[in-house]
Amino acid sequence: MRKTILIIGLLIGVAASLYALPLGVRASGGDAILVYNGNDPLFIFNGSIDMSSIMGPVDWYCIETGQVDKNIEHQYNMDEGSYYIIKNGVAYDPFYVFRLKPNDLTMRVETGCDNTTLSLTGDTKGYHYTRPDGTTGVLTRSCTIDYNALSWSGEQWTDSVASQTETLAGTIFLPPLYGPTPVTVRYDEDLRERLHLTAALVSDTLPLDSIRAVKHEVTSLATTRGTEGEDSNERNRPTSQDLITGSEYSGALEVAFYSNPTPAVQFVHWSIYHSTERIATRSDQDIRYVFTDPGSYRVVCAVNNGTCTSDSTEVTVAIAESYLAVPNVFTPNGDGVNDEFRVAYRSLREFHCWVYNRWGKLVYQWTDPAQGWDGTINGRPAAEGAYFYVIRAFGTDAAADAKYVGAKASYTKRKLNADEALIGVYQLSGDINLLRGKQK
Repeated sequence: MRKTILIIGLLIGVAASLYALPLGVRASGGDAILVYNGNDPLFIFNGSIDMSSIMGPVDWYCIETGQVDKNIEHQYNMDEGSYYIIKNGVAYDPFYVFRLKPNDLTMRVETGCDNTTLSLTGDTKGYHYTRPDGTTGVLTRSCTIDYNALSWSGEQWTDSVASQTETLAGTIFLPPLYGPTPVTVRYDEDLRERLHLTAALVSDTLPLDSIRAVKHEVTSLATTRGTEGEDSNERNRPTSQDLITGSEYSGALEVAFYSNPTPAVQFVHWSIYHSTERIATRSDQDIRYVFTDPGSYRVVCAVNNGTCTSDSTEVTVAIAESYLAVPNVFTPNGDGVNDEFRVAYRSLREFHCWVYNRWGKLVYQWTDPAQGWDGTINGRPAAEGAYFYVIRAFGTDAAADAKYVGAKASYTKRKLNADEALIGVYQLSGDINLLRGKQK
């Protein structure tokens, strides 16, 4: 019957170059470390494998071969294997001894569309041993792979240092690599560090012509008519901005789309859909498109290099129907609130407003819906009271051949937009009241 003896007092004062165990053995010299794999103690040696018993002469039993060396205190240049010692007929807990694996690996790197394969040639096996009950164990070896990965900053692709730790094996998989990079594998680093050795490593460098994987990040810059910010009262009008998906734009919208491909991309393909109908295709790396008709659009981009294809990126753009509304009062008193006669609008491609006084004299006109009348005539404040306006405008949703009613706009006190069936055609007239109130 096997018996475990706990040795406590004997461990006190053991030199740093000696490694003692409760199982009654120790490693001689400073080129060995003790590693536990679960509850299994393994001695890893960098040089010769020398062991000694702390109980004096004992029998040394090798589990793999069944060989017994009797009544020996020291075992020099031991073979790798699984052992336990026997003292006075009592067997003590097993231990396992191994030489450190040599630094002799070579590597080949192959890039693919979905991953990168590292093929390591040489001894990548772990430390295998057999327990007294016939079961087997293995201490796996680890490695760390260093490489440069392309990461998207939101504006451009940048190199970022990447590392991942894996179990050492003949084949190791990395994520796809999108740009040239050195690849270095550092293996047995934990064991060698404890043995005060430099890390074992193998490296390779991937040039651009060996990169297969491709990727892209679509961004956009959108612009519309009118003045940005507080000077514009266009409904929902965007400022110039980066990619926005699913937003409602107003006005004729010109958008620049950028594919932002990784270095291995050779071909870029764009498709633009209005609802389900494809209305345009492009093959340039970056494109511009003007959206005028209201509705929902999809802009789809895909990239490839003849071998690998990146997943399509889809951008949704919604163009709203045109809109025009006119207030009935404004207060140009300098308080910063409602100081101009301005319309609320959306998606207009043509606009003209005339303002007349009570005697039918034209006092002001303008053609930019983002602008308005500040309540002055020839630089002087106009008198308070009612004025009359006439507005003609076309929305972006008006038919290409749409026409106004009548040859020209004039001072006529009647509603001009008589036919509301004309989509996107606006002919409006009415009173606008100028009230100054308290001056600021």
